[in-house]
Amino acid sequence: MREWADFEIVEHDNGTTRLVVTGPLLVSTVGVLDRELRKVTAKVDVVDLSKCGACDTVGAWTVWRFADEAGAEIVGEGRDAAALIEAVREHDSSEAIRPPQLPLFSWLPEYMGRHVYDLRDGVFRLLGFFGAILVAFWHVFRHPSRFRVNSLIRQIELVGVTSLPIIGLMSFLIGIVIAQQGAVQLEQFGAEILTINLVGRLSLRELGILMTAIMVAGRSGSAFAAQIGTMKLTEEVDAMRTIGVSPVEALIVPRILAAVLLMPLLGFYAALTAIIGGAVISDLTLGIPFYTFITRIQDVVPVHDLWVGLVKGPVFGLIVALAGCYQGMQVEGNAEEVGIRTTKAVVQGIFMVIVLDAFFAVFFTEVGWG
Repeated sequence: MREWADFEIVEHDNGTTRLVVTGPLLVSTVGVLDRELRKVTAKVDVVDLSKCGACDTVGAWTVWRFADEAGAEIVGEGRDAAALIEAVREHDSSEAIRPPQLPLFSWLPEYMGRHVYDLRDGVFRLLGFFGAILVAFWHVFRHPSRFRVNSLIRQIELVGVTSLPIIGLMSFLIGIVIAQQGAVQLEQFGAEILTINLVGRLSLRELGILMTAIMVAGRSGSAFAAQIGTMKLTEEVDAMRTIGVSPVEALIVPRILAAVLLMPLLGFYAALTAIIGGAVISDLTLGIPFYTFITRIQDVVPVHDLWVGLVKGPVFGLIVALAGCYQGMQVEGNAEEVGIRTTKAVVQGIFMVIVLDAFFAVFFTEVGWG
C-alpha cells in the first residue's frame, strides 16, 4: 500500500507551534498533504521534517510554499531535501501563472495581421511548389527516360484499383437515397417517373464526380500527405536530393498523374453505380422495372451532362493531389506535424473541390449546359 504524507500540529509550552510532517514527500504522495496545508489557519512557527522519508521537487515545493506563506522555519530536513528546498527557494518567481488577458482591441489586430502574413507566406510557398512541379514535368517531357513508370503504376493501383469497392458502395447507396427521397417528393405531383431524370442527371453531372473527389481526398490525399511527410521527417527526401534524385519527379509527378488520369474514370464509375442503385430501389419500391430505368436514362439524360462530369474529373484530381503532396512536403520538426499536415490536406482538398464545383456549375449554366 502507498504511504501518504501527513502532518500534525504540536503546540509547546513556550508558545511556539510546530507542524510535524510525516511520510514521503513525493509527487505521488503529497496530493492530500497539499490540500490540507492550504486549509491550515493556525499560526505555525516551525515546520519539522525530521519524520519525513524520501523527498522530490514537488514535495520540497509543497513544504517550502507553506513555510514561506506562514513565515515558519524549516528544520529537521535531510541533506537531499535541504538541497531541493534551497533550489526551489532560489528559483521562486512572483510572476502570474497565466499572463494577463489583453483587451480585444489590443490583441485582435495583431492576431489578424499575423494570419495575413502567414497567408502571404503560404501563397508564396504554394506558387514555388507549383513552379517546381511544372519544371519537373518539363524535364520529364524532355527526358522521358527519367519518368518512373513503375511508380505511376503503383499509384494508379493505390488511387484507383483499391478504391473501387468503397467508391462503388458509397455511390450505390447515394443512388438509392436520391431515388427514394426524390420519389417521395415527386409522388405528390404524380410524377414518380421523373425519378429517372433526377437520378441520371444528378449522378452523371454532379454527385458522381463530386463524391468521388471527396472520397479520394479523404483516402488518397491523406495518404499522399502522410507518406511524403514521413519521408521528409526521416530525411529520405534530403537523401534523395543528396544522391541527385529530384523528389518532385520521383514522388509528386507520379501521384499527380495518377490522380488526374483516374479521377474522370472513377467519377464515371461512381455515376454508373449510383444509377444502378437508383434503378434497384425503383424496381423494388416504385414499380419501375430495372431495364426500363436503365434504357430511359439514355433518353432523358443529355450527353453534355456526361461531358460536364468528365471535364471536372482531371481538375478535381489535380487539386486533391496538389493539396496532399504540398502538405506532405511542408512537414518538418516532429511526428505530430505529419498528423496536422495530413488533416490540412484533406480539409483543403475537399474545400477546394466544393468551391470549384460551384464555379463549374455557374460556368456551365452560362455556356448553355445547365
